[in-house]
Amino acid sequence: MLSQVYCSGSQPFRQRLLPWVQSTALSRSHRVQPSAIRHVRSWSNIPFITVPLNRTHGKSFAHRSELKHAKRIVVKLGSAVVTRGDECGLALGRLASIVEQVSVLQNQGREMMLVTSGAVAFGKQRLRHEILLSQSVRQALHSGQNQLKEMAIPVLEARACAAAGQSGLMALYEAMFTQYSICAAQILVTNLDFHDEQKRRNLNGTLHELLRMNIVPIVNTNDAVVPPAEPNSDLQGVISVKDNDSLAARLAVEMKTDLLIVLSDVEGLFDSPPGSDDAKLIDIFYPGDQQSVTFGTKSRVGMGGMEAKVKAALWALQGGTSVVIANGTHPKVSGHVITDIVEGKKVGTFFSEVKPAGPTVEQQGEMARSGGRMLATLEPEQRAEIIHHLADLLTDQRDEILLANKKDLEEAEGRLAGPLLKRLNLSTSKLNSLAIGLRQIAASSQDSVGRVLRRTRIAKNLELEQVTVPIGVLLVIFESRPDCLPQVAALAIASGNGLLLKGGKEATHSNRILHLLAQEALSIHGVKEAIQLVNTREEVEDLCRLDKMIDLIIPRGSSQLVRDIQKAAKGIPVMGHSEGICHMYVDSEASVDKVTRLVRDSKCEYPAACNALETLLIHRDLLRTPLFDQIIDMLRVEQVKIHAGPKFASYLTFSPSEVKSLRTEYGDLELCIEVVDSVQEAIDHIHKYGSSHTDVIVTENEKTAEFFLQHVDSACVFWNASTRFSDGYRFGLGAEVGISTSRIHARGPVGLEGLLTTKWLLRGQDHVVSDFSEHGSLKYLHENLPVPQRNTN
Repeated sequence: MLSQVYCSGSQPFRQRLLPWVQSTALSRSHRVQPSAIRHVRSWSNIPFITVPLNRTHGKSFAHRSELKHAKRIVVKLGSAVVTRGDECGLALGRLASIVEQVSVLQNQGREMMLVTSGAVAFGKQRLRHEILLSQSVRQALHSGQNQLKEMAIPVLEARACAAAGQSGLMALYEAMFTQYSICAAQILVTNLDFHDEQKRRNLNGTLHELLRMNIVPIVNTNDAVVPPAEPNSDLQGVISVKDNDSLAARLAVEMKTDLLIVLSDVEGLFDSPPGSDDAKLIDIFYPGDQQSVTFGTKSRVGMGGMEAKVKAALWALQGGTSVVIANGTHPKVSGHVITDIVEGKKVGTFFSEVKPAGPTVEQQGEMARSGGRMLATLEPEQRAEIIHHLADLLTDQRDEILLANKKDLEEAEGRLAGPLLKRLNLSTSKLNSLAIGLRQIAASSQDSVGRVLRRTRIAKNLELEQVTVPIGVLLVIFESRPDCLPQVAALAIASGNGLLLKGGKEATHSNRILHLLAQEALSIHGVKEAIQLVNTREEVEDLCRLDKMIDLIIPRGSSQLVRDIQKAAKGIPVMGHSEGICHMYVDSEASVDKVTRLVRDSKCEYPAACNALETLLIHRDLLRTPLFDQIIDMLRVEQVKIHAGPKFASYLTFSPSEVKSLRTEYGDLELCIEVVDSVQEAIDHIHKYGSSHTDVIVTENEKTAEFFLQHVDSACVFWNASTRFSDGYRFGLGAEVGISTSRIHARGPVGLEGLLTTKWLLRGQDHVVSDFSEHGSLKYLHENLPVPQRNTN
């Protein structure tokens, strides 16, 4: 074993060491007690483990979400990650990014270790340069000419390359870690260092001491002297160090590491060789699954292939170390792949000994896809029957639903804000309203899927139809809204879409029983699996990456949730609105009798809703009038907190608190009041500070009202009506999956029609395009044909 410590940074070395007590802040439970830490760190009494199954330091993490608790981490960098595509030299940009991520984690108080390849590639680059230089000098001396003959580079022996590259590789790491005031130590090992008890003890003690001093050990096989690996040389219970994969696994087990990250040039483990048509990335790999995997060839460089990585990973997993195999070369993810893994994001393949009780989210996505396709083939009457049955279940099972909801409310008490508690609450009246809305959806579903929108005769006996079809698989993410589940389920059934539901944990009990009722209704026609409730620990951001399984994401919740989903969605359209900043403009010709009723209903009826009033715009001529006083008195009685806009505050001697931002969704009994000089100024204000959700004008002047209706660019624009009418049920849609402020596909309350798309059906008789060429026998007709009316009775 060879060891060399590189310390760098502007501060004195000992001053830059983190105190040992602080460095244990992120440790797992078996390392939390200081006495236990001191025992582990006492390298003169380090326990050595031969059979990993007998380890006592703890089991591996069962779920990705637990990886953020990892304290001691080994990162293995494969040859394909470290080297350039030509295998001569290092991928410096990629390496710098990896060093930055390791440094970030080290500075968080974690203990990082690197197992790195690259010495052979770096040495090959140096030796090629030296050989070319030497040959060019000799040729110049012998020929006496400046023009050199083509020079052949001899095959370079790997051990010589490793010997020439080790020092340069470590110097590069030293320079990179210097930028983050971190010290690095080089340790070169061979298989003998693990077989000899004394050498193992020395290695273990050195590594513990380096970690204690906040130094990052950089470990590699001593390729300058290591003999070729012998096949089947593993001892019972001990993996032999044949390559850096097995070295990383052995090191992780010996050092009782929490997490081993193996970076390669593939995304992770696939169920068949990557690149093949049916290859699927395996999210979680369990011991015993090897039989279902076909291994391909090894990477372009390095000694190990995926089979070697899996063997090393399973050995480390048995020893109590969690393992993730991921891609460290992809330019879009390599800059944050390590930190993403530690944060628990769905990156690469996670090795776990704990199989979930139910299906994975990928399996649920496939079930929703196949179930949705079966649902779309049902007759309209059958889909309507399912929805009617679900509506009956909501009233028949009312007591069970309310009991489950009561559990959620009790658990959420003191943890959720008032508006969220209101959204979480279910009542008999809410369930009755839901049942009525579902029956409306059932009635409208009679003419949805398969409706002919257009018919065209292209030519004789060649007819084209455009028909409505389901979008595919919908992912609906909602928080604190259990009543959303049966609404969305009914709309998905009516439109023939498969559905993945991800509810907030605050509504766990309510969502579970409502989902069971939905599946009970679906089972009457054998399509139970079309609607799936995601109960695993999947993070929302991970769900948004399933672009091959999900066709549309619909968020239902806070503006922050919607923004997060819009940001996280990778190649999947998101339907929704990030904010509900609804305005009401009170014109100078507004009716005194109407204004207070409309303002009260818009603001106070349900202030947590996205269609509640947030900004009241008042014409300047109404200030200090009885109408204005009535509005203020009503708001005071309703205990609405008023925030004054800049212009409104300038008119008052003693004004309410001035608004911090005119672009605020309060979601509570709070309201911004601002003054405008005209209807045009009101429209300009709405366009500048609104969210294109719902905006209202209150006036008796029809010309002014029509001007407002035509010029306000929002999804919903009303005249003398409450903002709260912006709702799928109130629009007669039965229910809605949300309110969209986007300009593509659907806008405003999105009901059944918004969950459909179209496809084209062409029926011909041996028609070919060449028949329609200049010298062909056929001509295009393009005649519009009547669209058949479907029987909706």
